[in-house]
Amino acid sequence: MKLLSVFGTRPEAIKMCPVIKELEKQTEIESIVCLTGQHEEMLNQVIERFKIKVNYNLRIMKKNQSLTDITCNVLMQLGQVLENEKPDMVLVHGDTSTSFAAALSAFYHHIPVGHVEAGLRTYNVQSPYPEEFNRQCVDMITDLFFAPTEYAKEQLLNEHKKQSQIFVTGNTAIDALNITVETSYYNTNIEWCENHKMILLTAHRRENIGVPMERIFEAVNKILDKYSDVRVIYPVHKNPKVRQIAQKYFGNNSKVRLIEPLDVYDFHNLMNKSYFILTDSGGIQEEAPSLGKPVLVLRDSTERQEGVMAGTLKVVGTRTEQVYCEIERLLTDKEEYSRMSHATNPYGDGYASKRIVEIIKEYLKGK
Repeated sequence: MKLLSVFGTRPEAIKMCPVIKELEKQTEIESIVCLTGQHEEMLNQVIERFKIKVNYNLRIMKKNQSLTDITCNVLMQLGQVLENEKPDMVLVHGDTSTSFAAALSAFYHHIPVGHVEAGLRTYNVQSPYPEEFNRQCVDMITDLFFAPTEYAKEQLLNEHKKQSQIFVTGNTAIDALNITVETSYYNTNIEWCENHKMILLTAHRRENIGVPMERIFEAVNKILDKYSDVRVIYPVHKNPKVRQIAQKYFGNNSKVRLIEPLDVYDFHNLMNKSYFILTDSGGIQEEAPSLGKPVLVLRDSTERQEGVMAGTLKVVGTRTEQVYCEIERLLTDKEEYSRMSHATNPYGDGYASKRIVEIIKEYLKGK
């Protein structure tokens, strides 16, 4: 049995590497790994940390690449990999343009698709963009749906996907945390925040670039002007537009530390040391609850409704006053902070990868 795992971004790698490590233990499965290189530098950090053997790297990344560039280049180059390897299944993750193009290529070659983290939905194809479109399209051609939660499974059933093909596994992000987080972790960023409440900020999503991001950063600066016991650490995305806005709003603020993107080990441990998290990311919404960290989601909607329902996440949008008020509430309202930090984690027990691999083995044996 031969399985080809395809991914190309840092968030995908964080969630796929635990699955690949589990696949490497299997004597009856030949595990082939193909990187697209959609995010080259940040992707490589994760690969090195998890010590993953890479068989193919398409290296599609180029300066100012468009969604069309990514999709077309993956389709063109992955097709040759599929012809060479003839895998029994292609495994993709989540909602990136890499996942969409890889699943489509597998479909064109009549190869079954396994979708890790299937069933997440906002049902607004413009938010998040283009991720909502990508994941719905992937699930149109998926053969095995690895839903992280019962809620995700319900979305798939509502779309008339076959129940026999849907498996609730938990989220592989929790598996990764079990590998990376260390209670004794310490570095200079944590030292800089000693005796302060450390807020970890991430903001990079396409639909937030521009006015929404500027409003978010304005709210953060207003908080820092008012509260002397707060500091912010912001690993800034490589996107030049994001960096320009970050520098404009935080470049002269001594209470904000702008740092380079972190590898998965450092980032997970920084999350664990934070007071709470401001983010427009998807994966962090799943990881932070496992660490007991409240998350304010800097978006108008989220496909991670389980976290909202459990109380670990709060969607606060991007308007300055709303973001400011919600940050202030977590800083000053001890009951609200305690409620969010002690809410039940809805995303699994750290054994999602084992379940996924066992399901794939049974499926391929049946084939």
